[in-house]
Amino acid sequence: MNKPSRRSRSAVKLSPLTDQRLTSYALAARAAGVGILALAVPVEGKIVYTPTHHVITHGASYNLDLNRDGVTDFILKDTFFTNCSTFASSVAVNPAVKGNGAEGWTGFRPYALALKPGAKIGPAQYFPGRQMASLDSGPGGKYYVGSWVNVKKRYLGLRFKIDGKTHYGWARLSVEVGSHNVSATLTGYAYETVVNEPIIAGDTKGPDDVTLEPASLGHLAAGAAAIPAWRSGK
Repeated sequence: MNKPSRRSRSAVKLSPLTDQRLTSYALAARAAGVGILALAVPVEGKIVYTPTHHVITHGASYNLDLNRDGVTDFILKDTFFTNCSTFASSVAVNPAVKGNGAEGWTGFRPYALALKPGAKIGPAQYFPGRQMASLDSGPGGKYYVGSWVNVKKRYLGLRFKIDGKTHYGWARLSVEVGSHNVSATLTGYAYETVVNEPIIAGDTKGPDDVTLEPASLGHLAAGAAAIPAWRSGK
């Protein structure tokens, strides 16, 4: 029995125009595939932390710019009043931009919470807080109000806007309520760069964390070459 003969397949030569079109289709498909793969990569968070030391007392205030873009996000304000026999003093956090807020609760006044290290700050929390600690002292006695009365290294949970999008951060403060006044000391602050991503109070380390130090005169004199060292705090 004769076996069926196999026909050899000869190469087909494409016209230059057809070959160019097929090449274009292949390149377009490859580019689309790379784009899809890039979109599938999860976004990693980055915490930007700024250490500082600033005392706020006797009617002073501090403009807190969490992401150092030149826009004040919150104003930490100390108020002080006396008429010789009566003293009234308080410290509060006030949003400087619409949509910003501090974690807290509402009551007689919108109080800000003094969070412990490890507390989660994010979309699940409530941000109406303003008043931190207050003192009223007079002939009738002394009255202290707020969760920030005589606490050390506690955290404000903060929600703020960058280009209209919500980010979360924290500010670390110690508050001292004395006989006649309230004072607060800010020792650091941080924020999460990913939109709507929670941050942990006290956390300064992300997958690609950055620590920003105040620029020294030496860094400024060095110019652009000193920027990496300034960003890393070296």
